[in-house]
Amino acid sequence: MTPRTAVLYARVSSREQQQEGYSIEAQVKLLRASAAKDGFQIAREFIEVESAKATGRKQFGEMVTFLKRNRSCQDLYVEKTDRLTRNLRDVVTIEDLDISVHLVKEGEILSKTSRSHQKFIFDIRVAMARNYTENQREEVGKGMVEKAAQGGLPGLAPFGYRNIPATRTVEIHPEKGHVARYVFETYATGKHSVLSLSKDVKARWGTYISKANIHTMLNNPFYMGLVVFRGQTYQGVHKPLVSHELWSKCQNLMHVPNRPKYGKREIAFRGMLHCAHDGCTVTGDVKKQKYVYYTCSHGRGPCELPRFREEEIVQRLGSVLKNVYVPPEVAARIVQALEQDAAQKNKTASAERVRLERELKTLEARIDQAYSDKVDGLIPMDLWQRKNSEWQAEISRVKAQMATPVKEETASRIQDVRRIFELAESAYSLYVTRNPAEQADLLRNVLSNCSIDAVSLYPTYRKPFDMIVRRARNKEWSGREDSNLRPPAPEAGALPG
Repeated sequence: MTPRTAVLYARVSSREQQQEGYSIEAQVKLLRASAAKDGFQIAREFIEVESAKATGRKQFGEMVTFLKRNRSCQDLYVEKTDRLTRNLRDVVTIEDLDISVHLVKEGEILSKTSRSHQKFIFDIRVAMARNYTENQREEVGKGMVEKAAQGGLPGLAPFGYRNIPATRTVEIHPEKGHVARYVFETYATGKHSVLSLSKDVKARWGTYISKANIHTMLNNPFYMGLVVFRGQTYQGVHKPLVSHELWSKCQNLMHVPNRPKYGKREIAFRGMLHCAHDGCTVTGDVKKQKYVYYTCSHGRGPCELPRFREEEIVQRLGSVLKNVYVPPEVAARIVQALEQDAAQKNKTASAERVRLERELKTLEARIDQAYSDKVDGLIPMDLWQRKNSEWQAEISRVKAQMATPVKEETASRIQDVRRIFELAESAYSLYVTRNPAEQADLLRNVLSNCSIDAVSLYPTYRKPFDMIVRRARNKEWSGREDSNLRPPAPEAGALPG
């Protein structure tokens, strides 16, 4: 009998491996043991040290190619959902392979034959894993904002300055600083365009600065001591290269195009719609100081899109929300499953904390006992020094692990899922009771884009509403397994079909 074969996929990102204690070796050991227990031989092992939030991972791509070429190998072993992927595009790639994915720590086998609510739970787990990476990015952003607020530069220094990694500060570059100052002083004479100034700098200093980069330099207030970050301006702690007067004089010599001005009347759905014919923005105008009409902006020439009254736009966009629906019993089962997942993760985190505290006490007790033995002359000095050094290193390692924040599944994250289901259940009824401005705000929570032609709307839903609409459109909520409204019997999970 030919043995069944499977592939193994293990992944860490370098940041997780360093700070959160993930281990490739531990994952591989766990997956090998699980596959052997299930009667599988591992045909290939794919090891990745890269973030799963974006597509394009090398080992992931090689694994997909291997599974496509070896149709007899149709089982994939991975530790858990966020080790496999944190983006929905890769989920679709896995779906298309028509394989079984063994999520060992989550105790599920995912295939295309599972129940609809189990598929949706998997989608939610991927979305929550993606949300974790987005939250990390937000936290990094907060740190960068705080650094800017304190006068530091959260990024690479512009031309004429250099970063000092040891102190995370910025200082004037000893050579390029003179060139940068020359750029401002020369442009302020009014005798140069940015193009001729670029050529002048090349001839005088032997340094090429493109026309675009000179334009950027002349518009950057960092050179006069300010830090601009995410639209906010802060007083920097770095030394200015030019005076405020010199920088302002350069600004006055530069041409700044006027920005378009909009009327005082609020256009509720401005920026929400695009023309299905040419992709241009659908813009709104007020006629007779009373009626609002929407039409193609004609950015690519004449267009056959008709003009719409705002009342018609309101009615047509309302129909979009009718597709956003999750049966209450399905939503309740999904939330319950996520709560169970969160409880298990938090239990594991608490057990790990207790283990580390016990290990720390054991190491401290060993040091105390060995020190007493050294004082009493029971062990030689060189042995005491060697063992004390080893134990201190172990204590540092344990304390570092204890100091690392535990990634807990908090009640607030589960509450976010509940709010999404509540909005999905009542979106349309809320919509019909609001004014146009409030209706537009509600739609922006659900839609990322929407195209329109004379007959139809083509909405693009935000995550996870896109998953909800897809399940509702395919009528996966009303399958036989959900018709009796009782919790399903335990069985293997599934990838979305």
